Amino acid sequence: MKAPEEELPDLRRDAGREKDRWFCYVLACADGTFYTGITRSLDQRLSMHNRGLASKYTRGRLPVRLVYAEPHQNRSSASQREIQVKKMSRTQKRKLT
Repeated sequence: MKAPEEELPDLRRDAGREKDRWFCYVLACADGTFYTGITRSLDQRLSMHNRGLASKYTRGRLPVRLVYAEPHQNRSSASQREIQVKKMSRTQKRKLT
């Protein structure tokens, strides 16, 4: 599911309403690379990444911006999708955004 930036606020609002909802997300880093992860709260996780508190990978590539988010019903589903996205080529990841 594509999630252009104008649609992301709706996804974030949905995350607050359904506390069991998980997201697989992709960040664009300042150096042009992509980072993929999962979370229950897109806003909180993005803030943590940009403060250098979320992952070693993004800490040295700030700032980061959210370019893709896909809702999932549970952590397992989000984790499986995260693995799929991480295996994608850079070109394939760009098509998600």
